[in-house]
Amino acid sequence: MTGGPKEPENLKGWRFSVAPMMDWTDRHCRAFHRALSARTRLYTEMVTTGAVLHGPRERLLGFSEVEHPVAVQLGGSDPAELAQAARIAAAFGYDEVNLNVGCPSDRVQEGRFGACLMREPALVGDCVAAMKAAVSVPVTVKCRIGVDDQDPEAALDALADAVVAAGVDGLIVHARKAWLQGLSPKENRDVPPLDYGRAERLKRRHPGLPVSVNGGLRDLDAVRARLAGVDGAMVGRAAYSEPALLLDVDPVLFGVPAPASDAFAAVAAFEPYVAAVLARGERLHAVTRHMLGLFNGRPGARAYRRHLSTHGMGLDADLATLHAAVALVSRAAPEARAA
Repeated sequence: MTGGPKEPENLKGWRFSVAPMMDWTDRHCRAFHRALSARTRLYTEMVTTGAVLHGPRERLLGFSEVEHPVAVQLGGSDPAELAQAARIAAAFGYDEVNLNVGCPSDRVQEGRFGACLMREPALVGDCVAAMKAAVSVPVTVKCRIGVDDQDPEAALDALADAVVAAGVDGLIVHARKAWLQGLSPKENRDVPPLDYGRAERLKRRHPGLPVSVNGGLRDLDAVRARLAGVDGAMVGRAAYSEPALLLDVDPVLFGVPAPASDAFAAVAAFEPYVAAVLARGERLHAVTRHMLGLFNGRPGARAYRRHLSTHGMGLDADLATLHAAVALVSRAAPEARAA
């Protein structure tokens, strides 16, 4: 899966991105999001080094050319294994390799990667150095501002200093501590509070380092507020549950037209991709599960979601099923989205 259009690797390349989200940002989700925004940087779900080295690589790493610019997120803590996995991912044609230093789940902690690596900045630096030596595409890190009782000032500076010394190409800062003891990952989405100012102070300390901020950004007004202090913003759950907000990204943040005039046009443009998925024997639901929130705010949105959830699961579900769902939605202007 090499080739395809790839935007220049500069600060603007990280201006807006959709976060890697387990069980959500698979190849079908990313292709759908690309139909809504040409400039948004897309990320895979996290894939572990063990899976890359020993698992079904095409299923784990394969993607469509339409997804560029697209980055792979790796989970691991062994520099040699990460270097090998990065090399494999780069050969698939990814535009960036990202290291996960932010996930707080128990499974990730048991594997000694994710957010617990905030306690081992020197090791993270070794991992980045190994990946940088293995690939020519940018190597970035997605981290927290700290974990548990760490002082976010000291913890984030230590991590940033280590990866900058290793040649990291960018840092994505989830502006909330990861609480590894006493809170579930779901609870950790809201507790402790976000601290965007910490990411901004990091940017001032490393003015030459591309810094993006992640966490709690629900609309483009919030994104623009953050871009006053850092280079980029990464949106997660809001982009997934309200995908139509991506239609505003290109004109609002990049000054270029969106690839589709509205959500209806986006579905129409996306149909050839859906048809190709069906032709390979995959079910319609594998794609449309990512499209359920597209018409939120329009009359008929609930009926659209119900139709796809009920009829899109069937073995015989096809483009006609999608057409029938879309036909239930009013083409009247939706409630205004923040932009």
